[in-house]
Amino acid sequence: MRNFFFTIVLVSILFAFVPDCSYAQSKTPFVLPKIGVDVGTSDNPKDVAVSLQILLLLTVLSLAPSIMIMTTSYLRIIIVFYFLKSALGTQQMPPAQLLAGVALFITFFIMAPTWSKVNDQALKPMLDGKIGMEEAYNKGIEPIREFMFRQVRDQDLELFISLSNQKKPEKRTELSTLILVPAFALSELRAGFIIGFFIFIPFIMIDMIVSSILMSMGMMMLPPMLISLPFKILLFVLVDGWNLITASLVRSFS
Repeated sequence: MRNFFFTIVLVSILFAFVPDCSYAQSKTPFVLPKIGVDVGTSDNPKDVAVSLQILLLLTVLSLAPSIMIMTTSYLRIIIVFYFLKSALGTQQMPPAQLLAGVALFITFFIMAPTWSKVNDQALKPMLDGKIGMEEAYNKGIEPIREFMFRQVRDQDLELFISLSNQKKPEKRTELSTLILVPAFALSELRAGFIIGFFIFIPFIMIDMIVSSILMSMGMMMLPPMLISLPFKILLFVLVDGWNLITASLVRSFS
């Protein structure tokens, strides 16, 4: 009887509060947001110019990762890291995302002085309204061009100058950025492959030593890579490999 009485009281309380809740919900209905993009017509040429500028800005933002790869130290660093991963023989460790993230932060460290000049000479004055966009681009591209000129090879520059059928410029300021960027990319590829070659040498020696020992012991069916992998990892840890490679990469851009 007590359980029955408690159930009746509980049901009465629920029915007493339900009308109030429904009334409150009817007074304040839940509204879903609506986002719309309209494309209309305009007789003002300035509106068309602003629309083209927005479209150009979105295009540049979509190409920003490629621009960063082609004009910074990221290209050489990521090539060296992938060579190191192949030399060690580890298939999954470290993951590709981890290598890309480490290469990105090392790139930030190396490019910090250059980007500081771009910020001080171009970005801040443009945001303050002291200079226009075209002047900001001309001032902002100069520190980046200086960085690329320090790393690019003359042979790569001559290659793209000859392919463009242009007259050889007498000064660096006369050289187009469209010629400088691919020449810089080729130079970075070459530097990354050279560093990768020297990284491979000690690990290949370990593979050869382990293979010779296994053959002399008659263990033909045992994969040499499986036995040499722990020794390569041990050697890399003992010589503090990450420190050496990172220091060498950073110093290579000095």
